[in-house]
Amino acid sequence: MKKILLLLILIATVSFDSPQEDAYGVGEYFKFRIHYGIVNAGYATLEVKDATVNNRKAFHVVGKGYTTGMSRFFFKVDDLYESYIDKETGNPVQYVRKINEGGYTKNQEGFFNQSTNRVVVKDYKSKSEKTLLIPKNTQDILSTFYYLRNHPNIDKLKVGEAIAIDMFFDDETTKFKLKFIGRENITTKFGVVPSMIFRPLVQSGRVFKEQESLTVWISDDGNKLPLRIKASLAVGSIKADIDAYKGLKNSFKTK
Repeated sequence: MKKILLLLILIATVSFDSPQEDAYGVGEYFKFRIHYGIVNAGYATLEVKDATVNNRKAFHVVGKGYTTGMSRFFFKVDDLYESYIDKETGNPVQYVRKINEGGYTKNQEGFFNQSTNRVVVKDYKSKSEKTLLIPKNTQDILSTFYYLRNHPNIDKLKVGEAIAIDMFFDDETTKFKLKFIGRENITTKFGVVPSMIFRPLVQSGRVFKEQESLTVWISDDGNKLPLRIKASLAVGSIKADIDAYKGLKNSFKTK
C-alpha cells in the first residue's frame, strides 16, 4: 500500500492555460473512505485554507491520509501533504511532504520560483538542500488536482482525448497524462451524481497492474468534486468513495 493513499489523494493534471474562476474556495473540505478489497483500510481528507506567502494571496491546501483498524496494525500510514497555491496564477509556491508509510519516512519542503523555473528542495531527514530546474507552470503533487479542476477545457474533452501536466515529485519532473473516458451517473451515499470519468496514465510494475489501472470519477458540475477512485493493484484492489464534504463553492446536485 506504499504511496497508494497519496496516489488516491492526488489524481490530477493539466498545465497550459491560466485558470478560470476557481471551482473551489477557502473552507472547502472533503473526506474519502478507502477500502482494500472488503476491508475499510483508512481515510483521506483534503481541506482548503487561506494563506499569504511572500506577500501574495494563496490557497493553503492540506491533504492527509491514514490507515485505520486492522489495516493500521499491518501497515501504518500517516501522510501529510500541503501545497500553497498562488491565487492569481494557480501555480504552487511551496509544498510540504511529511509521511510515514510502514516505516518509510520523508520530511521535505519545496519552494518554487516560477519566474526562474527552479525549485529549492529542503530535506529535513537527510539535512540536505538542492536546487532543481523545472519546466514552466510545473505543479506539485497536490496542486495538480486543484489546477485540473480549474482548467477551461476539462469538461470539453472528447472520449479518448488526453491532457498532460509537468508534475514535480521525488526530486524530478514527470509528464503526467490524463485520458477522458466518458460520462455516467454513479450512486454515492449522497445520491446519484452525474460524473466524468478519467484514467490517469500511471507507471506499471511497482504498485499498479498496468499503465491504465487507475480510474477516477469527478462530478460533472462547477465543483469538479472527486467522487470515486478505483485502482487495480499488483495484489488486490483499492476503492475510495467520497464520505463527507462541506464548503463547496458551487451547487452540488444529485438526482
